[in-house]
Amino acid sequence: MIRLFRATNFRCLENAELALSPQFNLIYGANASGKTSLLEAMAYLGRGKSFRGASTANLVQHGKDEFVLFGQVDSLSRTRSLGVRNSRSGLEVRVDGDSEGGVAALAEALPLQVIDPEVHNLVAGGPEQRRRFLDWVAFHVEQDHLLAWRRFRRALKQRNAALRAKSGHATIHSWSAEFVALSDELDESRRRALGAALESLSEFGRDLLGTELGFDYQQGWNKDRRLIEVLEEGVERDLQLGSTQHGPHRADLKISYDQKQARKLVSRGQQKLLASAMILAATETAQTALERPLLLLLDDPAAELDNDSLERLMAGVARLGCQVVATSLDPAVLGMPVGAALFHVERGVLTAVPAAENRA
Repeated sequence: MIRLFRATNFRCLENAELALSPQFNLIYGANASGKTSLLEAMAYLGRGKSFRGASTANLVQHGKDEFVLFGQVDSLSRTRSLGVRNSRSGLEVRVDGDSEGGVAALAEALPLQVIDPEVHNLVAGGPEQRRRFLDWVAFHVEQDHLLAWRRFRRALKQRNAALRAKSGHATIHSWSAEFVALSDELDESRRRALGAALESLSEFGRDLLGTELGFDYQQGWNKDRRLIEVLEEGVERDLQLGSTQHGPHRADLKISYDQKQARKLVSRGQQKLLASAMILAATETAQTALERPLLLLLDDPAAELDNDSLERLMAGVARLGCQVVATSLDPAVLGMPVGAALFHVERGVLTAVPAAENRA
């Protein structure tokens, strides 16, 4: 969890600083006041990228050359310092003054999840988002997942390069053998991660939606065939397209809601609740594995939810016991737990609301 956060020249935030509660924090203000920018900046500190998909040019405040983010993080009974600087020269990351670990070191030091108005795309969007979801869980519960994922991506890149170069079948076969071995390693890591999360996924599904959710992991090739056979049979098509058509990079997580395919048959509000249940389950699974609370960012959680649905979502959030930073147009909408910290933002200027006013 994060105890102190600073953002300089990030979007509309010229110089923002927050001393955060370890439990619940609420940032409120009008539309376009800077609420989402604050959450985006915090997420950037833990991920090295924007959860809104924004480029560096769009994140640096107009007229400035760079933005800088800093945080003091409590991690496993010690305080760590995280810093991110980004400009036209590129991304610079430091964890406790060390720049060697890169973005992975940020994710290890400040594990976080985000529920924002676009979270429904975890259900309604393409397979890539669900693969990222699985890989996030695996990164935090499987010790060697990051190494397996990096080695697989390198093998995929090499095999695709050979395909684009129209290399001979012998050369492609040699790349295929390494690709298959690394595919199996990555596939097994994802399966174990999903298995670790299934109980939480079921419980949050029942709590938030009142029904059973189903999760069917599809590995990216015919489950009844060995991957090497599928690759060999499909090599001509791979050569024609210049890329590998089967493997873990084509995996998906099929989600069913009340025994129906979720992405097709639920409303956007239901999709948001379903995706939020998945995010809460992933957070709980990672907290259990890491034995420490995570950071959960909630951007306007009331959007597209009726009062009953919002109440169930916030009850699920409270159950986690993690650190929460939430945004809202109205501070009364979400409710303020005892000990919560309240902040008002207007035109990128952040003001802490004193405890007496908070209670009022």
